[in-house]
Amino acid sequence: MGEIPHLDLNRFLSGDARIKQTFVEAIGKGFNEIGFVALKGHFLSAEHISQLYASVQSFFQLPLDEKMNYHIEGGGGQRGYTPFGKESAEGKNIGDLKEFWHFGQEVASDSEYHADYAPNVAVPVIPHFNRLGMETFRLLEKTALEVLRAIALYLELEENYFDPYVKEGNSILRAIHYPPITAAPKGAVRAAAHGDINLITLLMGAQGSGLEVKNRKGEWVAAVAEADELMINIGDMLSRFTNNHLKSTIHRVVNPPKAQWGSSRYSIPFFMHPVKNMDLSCLPSCVDASHPKQFEDITAGAFLEQRLQALGLIKK
Repeated sequence: MGEIPHLDLNRFLSGDARIKQTFVEAIGKGFNEIGFVALKGHFLSAEHISQLYASVQSFFQLPLDEKMNYHIEGGGGQRGYTPFGKESAEGKNIGDLKEFWHFGQEVASDSEYHADYAPNVAVPVIPHFNRLGMETFRLLEKTALEVLRAIALYLELEENYFDPYVKEGNSILRAIHYPPITAAPKGAVRAAAHGDINLITLLMGAQGSGLEVKNRKGEWVAAVAEADELMINIGDMLSRFTNNHLKSTIHRVVNPPKAQWGSSRYSIPFFMHPVKNMDLSCLPSCVDASHPKQFEDITAGAFLEQRLQALGLIKK
């Protein structure tokens, strides 16, 4: 794990002000220094995770023509199935070696954001697929909210500062399948080096190695969570908001050794997004003579659209 710290969310939720503050300082230090932490004490049970992975594997084992029934052409990959090689990292013209599925936010019909969010895609041929996916979405959303509350305190904001921005936010739960590699890739990797778009990302313990994090020295560090941990990292939106005080960390998923080419890899990240009208202008407290403002003002919705275009998921 190298420099990536291991933390326990139960310390933040303990009710003891001293223990809580120690957690806040530790998570702030981890995010400030490398942008990643490994977190236990979240709200997902081992049994739930096992059931979810079994369901996800069953979906990706379907024939491609059947999976394509759940692909939404022109949907920007925001719901349902996105086939192999469709997404590329920003600045890359080679598609990543992966296929994926998206579960998205669901809001009440009278919500001001109801028209903004496409409905989730039902997969009736896989029992419990949609139920397990949305239960996982809510449990990770609940965990992410507590992490953001700790971050708010670290930034000397009100603890619930982010609450109104992430309630009904445009968050995404992504189930990824990195298929077996059948021939030497021509410059492609499972996921090229990139920073995430959103506020924070919560990654369930990925099945198989390959995730690497670029530390502040420019070195690649292997990042493998324990079975009961989530890997959590800062996204570009929070980087902008904090004027790089909490900096989004570049990470990648490298191809395995040739002896392991025949194995699939599954990974399930949760991307915590705010509502589209959240102002990502740099916090005044993070701007001074030594740290001049590095980003132009922009809303979360406009920034997301820019990045989806750069990823090749929507057209300009």
